[in-house]
Amino acid sequence: MAEAKDFEAFIIEQKQMLAENPGCATAQYNLGVSFMQQGKWEEAIAAFEEAVANSGRMFEAWVNLGYIYWQKGDLERVVEANQKAVAIEPRYARGYANLGFAYAQMGRVAEAIAALEKAIELNPKIVQAWNNLANCYLQQGDVEKAITTGQRLLEIAPDFALGHNNLAYAYYLKGEYTRALEHVDRAQQLGFKVHPEFLQKLEPYRTSEKTVKR
Repeated sequence: MAEAKDFEAFIIEQKQMLAENPGCATAQYNLGVSFMQQGKWEEAIAAFEEAVANSGRMFEAWVNLGYIYWQKGDLERVVEANQKAVAIEPRYARGYANLGFAYAQMGRVAEAIAALEKAIELNPKIVQAWNNLANCYLQQGDVEKAITTGQRLLEIAPDFALGHNNLAYAYYLKGEYTRALEHVDRAQQLGFKVHPEFLQKLEPYRTSEKTVKR
C-alpha cells in the first residue's frame, strides 16, 4: 500500500499535467485510480467521469466506476458502467463477469447467465464467473447444470474452497450425499467456514455412511 505522501506527490503530478493539458484523459484516469485506492469515492467518480468525457476509448474508467458503485451499493449504476465498458471493448471478459454478478444480485437471473456465459466464452479462466454461473443455475432450480458448472470450475481451480462448498450443496439437493460430504469436507480443509445449518443437514448422512462402511 502506497504511503499518503506518495499519493499526494502523484496527485500533484497529475494535476500539473492537467493544468498544462486540461483535456488529458490519461491524467484524469490516473487521478481517479489514486483517489479510488484511497477510498475517496466521490473524487474518484469525478475524475473517471472527466476521463470518459474526454476519451471515447477509456473503458477501464467505466470498469472502475462500476467497482465504486458496487462499493456504494448502487447496482443499477454497476450495470450501466459495465455495459458502457463492454460496448467500448466487446472482448473484455471481466466486464461481462461484473455484469453477471450484478444481475444475479438484482435477481435478474436469465440476464446474469447470459453475461456470465459470455465472460467464460471470452476467458474460461475467470473462476468467479464459473462460481456465479453455478449459483444462477441453482437459483433457476437446474441442479444438473449447477453440478456440471461446479465441476468445470474445480477443474480450473481445484483449491477454490467456495466452489467446493457450492458443489456440495448442489449434490445435496440432488440427493448425492456422499459426494456432498466429500466436497464440504474439502471446503473446510481449505479454510472455508461452511454454514452450520448445512453441516447439520449433512450430519445424518455422515453417520449412515460410517455405518455402511462397518
